[in-house]
Amino acid sequence: MLISIGVSARHVHLTDEHVAALFGEGYTLTPKRQLSIPTQYVCEERVQLCGPKGVLDKVAIIGPTRPQSQVEVTATDSVKLGLQPPIRLSGDLEGSEAIRIIGPKGEVHLQEGLIIAMRHIHMTVDDAEELGFSHKDYAIVVVPGPRSLVFDHVVVRVSSENTHTELHIDTDEANTSALKSGDSVNILRINDKKIRLERLIAMFDERQLRMIESCVAHIVEEERRKVSEMENMLALLRG
Repeated sequence: MLISIGVSARHVHLTDEHVAALFGEGYTLTPKRQLSIPTQYVCEERVQLCGPKGVLDKVAIIGPTRPQSQVEVTATDSVKLGLQPPIRLSGDLEGSEAIRIIGPKGEVHLQEGLIIAMRHIHMTVDDAEELGFSHKDYAIVVVPGPRSLVFDHVVVRVSSENTHTELHIDTDEANTSALKSGDSVNILRINDKKIRLERLIAMFDERQLRMIESCVAHIVEEERRKVSEMENMLALLRG
């Protein structure tokens, strides 16, 4: 099944309390653009993220406000900041990295809340029923094209709020696979941990299959060489 792609750049989710601390008491965030999840939107306001080695300017805020503030960055961003956030699903913040957020009226120091978002699929209830997925199952996603690859261990998030099924990855993952928002990829169901190889092979073109065959042949030949060397060594020891 083909599903669409949504690429997420670094962004921040804030509580009402932290909006007030960053922008002033009584301040309300200003919606700018609706996201693919209808209940969420990008705000006009921007903040700065500060780490021990660097800063990230003009970081977007995603509304509406939440019960707990959360910051999502890429692995590349974390290197610039000098921090080591864990890879987590949104909302799984216990024991995550600390981060300092600076706004025009003040700053907030989160003791935890900085993560690298785990790649995931927002799936409609109808698609989940058709494909046999349950909430928090895992899927494989196959990316076609000149930078083809396979995204494994992709968490499926089933919700009645989802108007369509969409894979969400960050900008690091998108750049690696030459993907942009709106592109299409193939999803495979593998919650039972078994990959139907014939379906996977069918998604690669002839050139890619030849490359795979060549790599497999090289690995087999290398293993045979190692076995031969070990047999020769054993023969010498016995002699």
